[in-house]
Amino acid sequence: MMVTVLSCALSGLDPSLIQVETDLSNGLPKCMVVGLPDSTINEAKDRVRSAIKNSGFDFPTRRLTINLAPADLPKEGSGFDLPMAIGILAVSGQIPVESLKDYLFIGELGLDGSVRPVSGLLAMAAMAAERGPNRVIVPAANMKEALIFDNLHVWPVKSIVDAVAVLHGLVAPSDEKVSWIADDHWPHDFAEVKGQPHAKRSLEIAAAGNHNVLMIGPPGSGKTMLAQRFPGILPPYTFEESVEVSKIQSVAGLLKNDQGLITQRPYRTPHSNVSYAGMVGGGSPIKPGELSLAHHGVLFMDELPQFHLDVLDSLRQPLEDKSISVVRLSGSVRYPAEFLFVGAMNPCPCGYFGDLRRTCMCRPSERINYMKRISGPLLDRIDLHVEISRLSHERFSSREISEPSTVIRERVMRARQKQEKRFGSKTNSQMSSSEMDRFCELSTESEQLLKRAYDKLYFSARGHSKILKIARSIADLAESADIEVIHLAEALQYRVLDRNLYQE
Repeated sequence: MMVTVLSCALSGLDPSLIQVETDLSNGLPKCMVVGLPDSTINEAKDRVRSAIKNSGFDFPTRRLTINLAPADLPKEGSGFDLPMAIGILAVSGQIPVESLKDYLFIGELGLDGSVRPVSGLLAMAAMAAERGPNRVIVPAANMKEALIFDNLHVWPVKSIVDAVAVLHGLVAPSDEKVSWIADDHWPHDFAEVKGQPHAKRSLEIAAAGNHNVLMIGPPGSGKTMLAQRFPGILPPYTFEESVEVSKIQSVAGLLKNDQGLITQRPYRTPHSNVSYAGMVGGGSPIKPGELSLAHHGVLFMDELPQFHLDVLDSLRQPLEDKSISVVRLSGSVRYPAEFLFVGAMNPCPCGYFGDLRRTCMCRPSERINYMKRISGPLLDRIDLHVEISRLSHERFSSREISEPSTVIRERVMRARQKQEKRFGSKTNSQMSSSEMDRFCELSTESEQLLKRAYDKLYFSARGHSKILKIARSIADLAESADIEVIHLAEALQYRVLDRNLYQE
């Protein structure tokens, strides 16, 4: 006799429906699991045996074969424990089999028969909501991840006994609803930052056009303080963005059990000693790294040249493609990685090159080698290079109240609304060449200014495009339909590293 129970497997964020086929035949007592299971699933045989016995059921003393189909897809994780147990109980005649294919089973088992939470349930529930079956039996601790989908019938269970009661029709699906409201409160405000109007302006432009930023300045100039307040001027978080981010957090095992969705944009700040795998993702199963955990949020990397060179190189693909491919011996996955990058660095190893109050102690060769840690291709992908100077005592001790984040955010939102009318869901930083020809048309005077800058500073083709996109964002903030000379001139100021100021 054979029965089939439905479950789900993940490859990155991509869910696949899995048929857990259980066959009971004559022979010596043995349980075999086939279908490319990992070691976690192979160990499930002992967990399931104890869980069934300790729940008051009988474990069959015949030959059991469990096949996870399709057989050519690798299966990982502990979420197959519950469907395997249900399959064994059904094939041995202890529970009804008629309605098994109407349900999706996900859950890890404890030896006492309890059902424990699993990682990635949100992505699995999204598959069930889209493709079916629309009845899911999930760990009670994970239930809010499934309850966000209106077309799903969700049974949260705490034990095998609870799951069996559902199949007997003794338990109704949960009627709890999970409401989603974006959390627009950010704990840090630009009103707390004294001075630095040039840096604040650059971050406003970055938020308006979705541009990446690199801040260069001496220690204590406020780079970290500015970056901490940057998420507070970004546009409101949407439900669709929240679902995408929460899927990544769920797969990474970072979503809290009592939390259905992430309500605030991610703000990731990896340390400079982060490994390559920690940055791009890795492990077995392959988990998302910092680049993906910052999806639809902000990735802030302080002391940028201190990061390992392979970690810095890993930024190039997501900054261009908005995704990251992770290839390991166990397979390859692609995670989304659409984030706003904010970097900060000193102008030299000691930090005081160009400072009017302290003398730089670095040799020219040391400054050059320091700057060379940030490769040209990576710098090309960063839109704004902003120079930040240290505040004078008079400015620092001033009681003048700076502009709050809410006011800056209103301007950013008006600029984003213009881009929404222009492109739909895209922003200025994502303009194609044909869209640039249409929306970044320059006057004769502006064209001459750009030509002089191009000839003098040797911009790359990508750098040339970045300047036009920044100018378009500046024009949107000024509520101007055309890019004027003043907008282009300001955009050119934000390419300070193209002028090699820190290698002289």
